[in-house]
Amino acid sequence: MALLDTDTGAERETDALGQLEERIQRAVALVIRLRQEKDAVLKELAETQAAWEESQNANTKLSEELATLHAERRLVRARVEKLLGHIDQLGAA
Repeated sequence: MALLDTDTGAERETDALGQLEERIQRAVALVIRLRQEKDAVLKELAETQAAWEESQNANTKLSEELATLHAERRLVRARVEKLLGHIDQLGAA
């Protein structure tokens, strides 16, 4: 019976090693997958940051253009009011 106990003990160690090996392989696969996901997320983050910077630049340009258009509109309005004032003077004379 001593041989049977030794055999089952060796089988248990082999099973335990096999289970440990399987767990390590799953852990390695998980680490690889997580690194790939991390790389994908970092790439997406970089693309998103670049797109955000582009939109900020476009926003700045549009804000400047809007301010310029408002200034031009005020000038045009002032000139039109001046011309209308001249026309009114002609009508009154």
